[in-house]
Amino acid sequence: MPRPLLPRPAPPPQPVKNSRAVYFAGELFSAKHLVGNAYLAEAIHAASHGRYLCRLPQDFELRGHHPQLIRDKDIRSLLECDLALFNFDGPELDSGTVVEFMFAKFADIPCVILRSDFRAAGDQGPGNDPWNLMASFYPRSVSVPVNALALYKKAHAAARRAALDDVTRLAGQHSSATAQSMCDHIAALVVRGLDRAAKLPPALPKALRENVYAWLALLPGLRGDQKKLRKQFAALLDEKIARGLL
Repeated sequence: MPRPLLPRPAPPPQPVKNSRAVYFAGELFSAKHLVGNAYLAEAIHAASHGRYLCRLPQDFELRGHHPQLIRDKDIRSLLECDLALFNFDGPELDSGTVVEFMFAKFADIPCVILRSDFRAAGDQGPGNDPWNLMASFYPRSVSVPVNALALYKKAHAAARRAALDDVTRLAGQHSSATAQSMCDHIAALVVRGLDRAAKLPPALPKALRENVYAWLALLPGLRGDQKKLRKQFAALLDEKIARGLL
């Protein structure tokens, strides 16, 4: 058996002071989604030196429970985070990701939209975001378009020059190394996008903050006592204000 490309996990490091929680929204329905999400989240943590801590719904969603409990958990987790990252890959955007993006905008959460899919999609035309125009032009949002295949091919060029046969390439985990290089490059771009998004000023006027967050407590029809929900969301708003997020 070849030695694994990646080392065994080290003991968890001490949290970085003033680190930011990032809600990582995207598809989680296949092995490719799950592996890609997990790998990119770890690469973002490394590239930011621990400043950005991605929270993956695939790690905390309550699968096997009532669909509303799953949805409620995702909404609460999103609104509790400091920033959010949305994966807008595919010829059609994942509907759940789009709903979460709109909730983030309702709450005035700084966002990064990542598209690593090189295919042109949507209705905006050349030079604009390659997705449906209804998901663009919102404040405190930074788009990070990346051609993942081009990055992979560039990283793979050295292996091609070495003329490796299939057995050597697979047994030596050269494809994994190529994918790792691609992912690290994307993570660095995402970190830059998160840095930009974090510096964008709030769009939600101070005079409206309490009313907006009171409405957000009621808007999705979360399970629970409405009075208690409003208190929880008021406390969430106070925390965001104290951290300079709103």
